Amino acid sequence: MYFLPTFELGLPLFIFLFFAFMAIINFLYILLVYGKLAFYRERPTLDDISLPPVTVIIVARNEADNLYEKLPFILEQDYPKFEVIVVNHHTVDESSHILDALCRQYKHLRYIELEKNQHSKYGKKLPLTVGIKGAKYEHMVFTDADCKPTTNQWLKSMVSRFIPGKELVLGYAPIIRERGFLNRVIRFDTAWIAVSYFSMALSRLPYMGVGRNISYTKRLFYSVNGFKSHYSLSSGDDDLFVQESARGTNYSINIDPASYCYSKGSYSWLNWIGQKTRHYTTSQRYKVIKKLMLGIYPFSLLMLTVSFVILLFDTDYRWLVLSVYSLILLVKWWIVGRCFGKIKESSFIRFLPLWDLFYALLIPVIFYSSDKKDGNKW
Repeated sequence: MYFLPTFELGLPLFIFLFFAFMAIINFLYILLVYGKLAFYRERPTLDDISLPPVTVIIVARNEADNLYEKLPFILEQDYPKFEVIVVNHHTVDESSHILDALCRQYKHLRYIELEKNQHSKYGKKLPLTVGIKGAKYEHMVFTDADCKPTTNQWLKSMVSRFIPGKELVLGYAPIIRERGFLNRVIRFDTAWIAVSYFSMALSRLPYMGVGRNISYTKRLFYSVNGFKSHYSLSSGDDDLFVQESARGTNYSINIDPASYCYSKGSYSWLNWIGQKTRHYTTSQRYKVIKKLMLGIYPFSLLMLTVSFVILLFDTDYRWLVLSVYSLILLVKWWIVGRCFGKIKESSFIRFLPLWDLFYALLIPVIFYSSDKKDGNKW
C-alpha cells in the first residue's frame, strides 16, 4: 500500500486536481473568513455615563398577543434615557387597545397608527421610515414585536457599541429552542447565517444584519436616502440597507449574549421555506463580489465532497484524499466550532460536519426551487 498515488495521466488525475483545487478554496475560506469570527475579541465599549439617549422602534401588524407578552421586557430595560415607538401597521386585532393600556403605564412608550391603505404595501419599509422620522433621538435600535430580549441589559449592550466612528451595530437574534427536527434546522440556519454575516463583516464585506436586532443612527439612514433605492421590494430593510450604509469601519458587531433577542421559529416547513423565499427576493440586488463570497463555501464543499467520494473508489488516490479531506474537516470543526461557541450555539458543534454538509445541500435546493419574484408580503 502506497500513500502517494502515481499521478498517471487519465481521468482520476483530473478528478484529483479538481479535488485539490476545491480543497484549497474551502480551506482558505475557512481560515480567512470564518477565522475572523473564531478568533474575534470584543472591542472597548461605551461606559454607562457615555450612553446616548436612544429610540427603540418596533413595527407590528396584528401582534396583540406578542405586544402584551413581550413589549414590557423592552419597556423595562435598564437604560438611563430611552423611548419606545411601536408603529401599528395595517392592524385589525386588539393591538391598539393593548398599546393604549401600556402607554398609560409606561410614559416612554408611544405608538403610531397606520391605517390600511390601498396605496401602501404590507412590507416594513414604510412603517420603519415613519418610526424613524418620529424618533426623538439620533441613535435607534430596531427589533420585532415577537422578539424578547434575553436580559434587561439588551439595550445597554447594543448602544454601548456606538463608540466614536461607529454608526451601525449588527446584533444576533437566535431562535427559541423547542422540540422537533424543524426547530433544530431553523436554529442552525439562523446560527449559520449569523456566523456568515459576522465573519463577512469582520472581513470588511458586510452584507446583512437582521431586522430583529440591529441598530443605527438617523444620520446614517438619511445619508443613503433610507430605503429609497430598493423601496419597490418588500424585503431588504436589513440586508440591502446594510450593504449601502456600511462603509469602511463605520459599523461593528455585537456577540455579547446580553444583547440577544429571541423569537420563535416557524411552525411548519412550508412557512419556513416561505420566509426563506421572501428573503431571497433581494439576492439579485447583491454586488457580484458578495454573491461570489456567499456561494464559494457551499459550492466548494459540495464539489470537494463529491470528488472525494469518487476518488475513494480509486485505490491509487484513496489514502491521500482521505488524509486531505480529514484534515479540512478537523480544521473546520475547530474553527467553525469556535464561531458557533462565540454566539452560544454550542449544541451544534458535536455533529457540525454533518450539519454543515446537510445545510450545504438543503439551502441551494430551496434557493433554486423558490420563486424569487417579490410578493410584497410581510
